[in-house]
Amino acid sequence: MEAESEPYVRLATLRQLHQAVADLNTARSLADTLQTVADGIVTGLGYELACVNLVRPDGDLVVAAFAGNSAAEALITGRVGSRASWERRLTMGQAWDGLRFIPHTDGWVLLDDDVPQWHTDGPDPRFEDEWHPEDRLYAPMYASGGGADLLGVISVDRPRNGRRPGAWGREALQMYASQAAIAISNARLRANMQRALVRLEREQQALRASEESFRQAFEYAPSGMAIAEMGGDQHGRLLRTNDALCRLLGRPASVLRRYSFADLVHPEDIGTLLRTSAEGGRAELRLGRRDGTYLWVSLRNSVVADTADGPRFLLTHVEDIEERKRHELHLAHRASHDALTGLPNSAELRSRLGARLCERPNEAAATPVEGLDAAYGGLDEADARTHGYAVDPAPGGPYDHHVHAVAPDTEHDDGAKGLAVLFCDLDGFKSINDRFGHHTGDAVLIEVARRLTTCVRDGDTVARLGGDEFVVLADGLGDADAADLAVRLRNAIIPPIRVDGRAVRVGASFGIGWAACGMTAEEVLASADQRMYVEKRSRSKVHRRAG
Repeated sequence: MEAESEPYVRLATLRQLHQAVADLNTARSLADTLQTVADGIVTGLGYELACVNLVRPDGDLVVAAFAGNSAAEALITGRVGSRASWERRLTMGQAWDGLRFIPHTDGWVLLDDDVPQWHTDGPDPRFEDEWHPEDRLYAPMYASGGGADLLGVISVDRPRNGRRPGAWGREALQMYASQAAIAISNARLRANMQRALVRLEREQQALRASEESFRQAFEYAPSGMAIAEMGGDQHGRLLRTNDALCRLLGRPASVLRRYSFADLVHPEDIGTLLRTSAEGGRAELRLGRRDGTYLWVSLRNSVVADTADGPRFLLTHVEDIEERKRHELHLAHRASHDALTGLPNSAELRSRLGARLCERPNEAAATPVEGLDAAYGGLDEADARTHGYAVDPAPGGPYDHHVHAVAPDTEHDDGAKGLAVLFCDLDGFKSINDRFGHHTGDAVLIEVARRLTTCVRDGDTVARLGGDEFVVLADGLGDADAADLAVRLRNAIIPPIRVDGRAVRVGASFGIGWAACGMTAEEVLASADQRMYVEKRSRSKVHRRAG
């Protein structure tokens, strides 16, 4: 049960992490950003305590934000630790990629240095990866662009599960620290720009004096910046771009002035852009590069005026978030796919199956196709009748635009099509594991997954339910089609599989179930599992009689 619940825990943690990262972009000041960074560790990454130590101009680090314990916050917030002491901590202990872990067995030498810290005594760990109160875990933050320019250090304590973080938890903390560094750098940049904008609005003399400051903040900003027309026929046309944006999109400034962001955005993101093109608007979308590829960016808009009563322009901050999006997709894939075979896992299978099912009322289930508007789901009435779908009545009904999944009549083949659920259990797999070991067993599972995948159509789903059980979802099949597919899949599995120079064989038993609205995903899988069990018993009796 613990292994089966792990994908759900990861998905929940991933959602909290995404929210914590999103919150970094909503803080309005540097102080708010620093506190949001600390709060995000506690709310999104599963630690009870978090401390943000920020590098001061003199090089020492000050405790700028704390979360998780009000008593500790009052005690150490604002205290300063020397750069030398921090450098010592960041070079000792264990390097976990971009993190630094100092176990309690080594940390005793740090008890008397000048770095502000909060810890309690505790018993020795009862098992290998149990967290000790004097363990220390640091996530350094570096200024935008990487390198050795230290911006600050996040320190965390007391994981809620009581264990040292594993590979997935370390990767999440490291990614969060990277995004926190960007948010802090951007908060500083926004603060500078806001001060410049205030001066622009006060008086003409202050405006002239601030123009150079604004120009430098714009031109030399580490992230992309653009100024666009606001209002009129040319609304949105880019008037000015900085070097960072030109490099980001691979286009010179002279070319960018021919476009607006609407010309560059990915077609699927145009709606997002239109909802963002106002003061204070922000969005994450894809912009086209010169080489034809698309890059994930975060857009943030502000409105600036040429003079007090003059024309207004849209100032857009463009931040490269490609790496973060890649991490998000990677983490999401790991949470929804089987680590061994790469197939969708049990949680993802149930999600895909549940998306096709609805709790259809009995009267809707009994409604014939004739006389209904069968345009929902892209089907005309003839297609709906051909495929045997029961289509909801006129628009505005309880399941508008939903084509019900209906199980074909397996006793009298009427040509109806449905969503077939093929439950596959490998025969003889346990003996391979027992005789040749788990390495061979894993290789067999990987090869079976490959063979199943090559035998289905694009759009069909092959998932690993767990152990030696697989499930195939294939839409638009009749009863005979599903039986033929089961035979093809079985014939693909039974040829010998070569592992480390030896050939091994496994058989396969299939049970065919049908998804129908009104059923739950669990009921559909249980039905297919039961039919697989019946088939396996039937074949076993035939073999005994033949023997």
